[in-house]
Amino acid sequence: MKRKIVNIDEEKCTGCGACAEACHEGAIAMIDGKARLIRDDYCDGLGDCLPECPAGAISIIEREAQDYDRAAVEKHMAENRGAEKACPTGHAGHGCPGSMARTILRDEQENSPHSQNSTGTSSAEDSLRNAPASRLQNWPVQIKLAPVHAPYFENANLLVAADCTAYAYARFHEDFIKNRVALIGCPKLDDTDYSEKLSAILEENSIKSLTIVRMEVPCCGGIEYMATEALKQSGKFIPWRVVTISVDGQILDE
Repeated sequence: MKRKIVNIDEEKCTGCGACAEACHEGAIAMIDGKARLIRDDYCDGLGDCLPECPAGAISIIEREAQDYDRAAVEKHMAENRGAEKACPTGHAGHGCPGSMARTILRDEQENSPHSQNSTGTSSAEDSLRNAPASRLQNWPVQIKLAPVHAPYFENANLLVAADCTAYAYARFHEDFIKNRVALIGCPKLDDTDYSEKLSAILEENSIKSLTIVRMEVPCCGGIEYMATEALKQSGKFIPWRVVTISVDGQILDE
């Protein structure tokens, strides 16, 4: 249907976050330092954010868009309130500032090796430059904090990992995080069954594949159970696999 909806000019946007703060429906999020309309059906088109933008980057336009969905907004805001409770410094309308959904764009150039200096030996500064770069492309990574409808879930390869795996396996970024959206948790310490939330992420987004990485210790079977149970509950048929890491940092099976 054609209706009035918010339009954000990213070139004018200064990343101040005032519009996201003013949006009562949580339709606007800060991604890579810019304001983005994350879903059409979250925006009522009334423009409460319009007068808050100091850069004049927001306007109301008429275009083809999904109809405003109050039920979806209420569910979304309930998730934001849950994230806000988890963060003592949360702000109204924003949830926890540290859990704001962000997509991190990676350039392959930043992961290419640099040549050594003219002396043939690398200085300490050169060593830092030559260190492998992070492959992380989403924030937050904690299952508890990740919003169900974050933009980075669309057409994503999803990684669900026990948080100890990244410490045990040296090539975790290169072998598992690269080209995947990463979510981590601890089935023992979190004391939460994430099956329902993971199921919602799988069901309500276009996830292309699921990789589960766990430690060999028995309690880590919880993360495998939650992820596989979520896949069953979602009704999705996508490629999936489980990788087990030993405490000494070896891949035991796939």
